[in-house]
Amino acid sequence: LPESGVPQLVEPMIWDYAADFNVESKVLLIEKYHRCGFSKVWFASAFKGATGVNQCLTLIGHHLKNHLQWLKVASNSPADVIQGIVLTGWQRYDHFSVLCELFPVGIPSLAVCLQALKNGGYSEKVKENVEKLLGMSNLEMDTFMR
Repeated sequence: LPESGVPQLVEPMIWDYAADFNVESKVLLIEKYHRCGFSKVWFASAFKGATGVNQCLTLIGHHLKNHLQWLKVASNSPADVIQGIVLTGWQRYDHFSVLCELFPVGIPSLAVCLQALKNGGYSEKVKENVEKLLGMSNLEMDTFMR
C-alpha cells in the first residue's frame, strides 16, 4: 500500500455508530493506517438516524455514548494523526426506505454531541448549557423527547 501512492492521495475515514464499540480496536486500526503511510485519519459518528430503519425519534443517549467512545479513541491515539470527526445525520437507510428521524427531532442530539465533543466529555454543566441553548427545561437522554 505505501508503494502504491494511495496514502498521499486520500485520508481514510473510520465509521462506527455503535454506543459501545471497542475503543482499543479503533486505536489499533489507526496505528495500522499510520504504518501504511496514511498521515491523517478521520472518524465518522452519527447524531441521528443510525439506530433503526423506521426510527421516528432520536435516542440522544445512544449517540452521546458513541461520541464519548470516539473521544476515548482520540485520547489514546497520536494527536497529529487525527484529522477530525464527521457527525453524520442519516435520514434513510437506503434510497428505497422511508424517511427516519427527520432533522428537527435530531437537533437536541446534535447539540448534545457537539457540546460533548467541544468540552471533551459530558457533564451536568454540559447538559444545562444545551438546555439553555435550546430553551428546554429537561433534556431526556435515555428516553424519547416529549
